[in-house]
This record gives sequence, structure tokens and C-alpha cells, in this order.
Amino acid sequence: MQEPYYNYIGRMYKMTDAINKASRSIWVTFRKEGVHMYPGADSDPKLATGDWDDVSFLGVAHRHIFHFRVRIEVFHNDRDIEFIQFKRWLERLYSEQGTTDGEVLNLNHRSCEMIADELYEKISARYPGRFVEIDVAEDGENGCSIFYPKNT
Repeated sequence: MQEPYYNYIGRMYKMTDAINKASRSIWVTFRKEGVHMYPGADSDPKLATGDWDDVSFLGVAHRHIFHFRVRIEVFHNDRDIEFIQFKRWLERLYSEQGTTDGEVLNLNHRSCEMIADELYEKISARYPGRFVEIDVAEDGENGCSIFYPKNT
């Protein structure tokens, strides 16, 4: 049985309305070798427990492969931000600053959350008025995910 015309038009209107109101974004991923530490982890009794939950080793500089996933709002479907260019720009941020010994990031005391916040500052300066979501993980295993709403 054929769908009645007015039902079809109503259904198409709702679908078009949903498409027009959709929240759009792109995302990219990249990795960067880095060294950081957690100052005080080797002396804070909550961290240096001497038991199964001891993480005192975090108090010394240690290496990770930091995994980044960056999502940013776009306003239309035709490469509002071209994601390969966006990824390359993000990667260049980490190859032009804070690097030593063959492009290894020296992150000092910065946590994944601090790294995400610093990256957001650069992204929002270049692409204002968009929501951004940033994931930063140590070795693709543990990390943070921070959603930054639109800045106006």
C-alpha cells in the first residue's frame, strides 16, 4: 500500500528539519612522543603507598606516546575545516615548540588535562565560536576527555 501524500510530506519535512538542525563536527587523531612527570607523586603518602596502588614512579620523568583525538564543530558539509589540513596544523603545533632530542615533547609536570587545555587555547584562537572536544591519552590507555562549549 502506498503511503498517503500528506504523511510522506510530513515525514520528509521532519527529516529535513532534523538534518538542518544537526550538530556537525569533524575529528582527527595524532600521536606524539613525550616525557612528563607528576611532581610529588614520589613523596605524597596518598600516591607513594608502598602497596598495590603505589604510583610513586610517576614522580620521575617518564615517557609516553600521547594519543590525541580532537573534535571541532563545523557549520556545513563541504569542508568548512578540511580535516587533513587541521590535523597537520595540530601536529605542527607540537613540532615547532617544546621539543627536544628528536622531537620528543618535554611536558614537564603537565597532566593530560593541562595538555588538553593548552591545546584548546590555540584551537579556539584560530577557530573561534565553535565547540571543541579534546581527548589526550597516555599510550592510548588512560587519559582525559574535555568538552569545551562554544566560545562567543
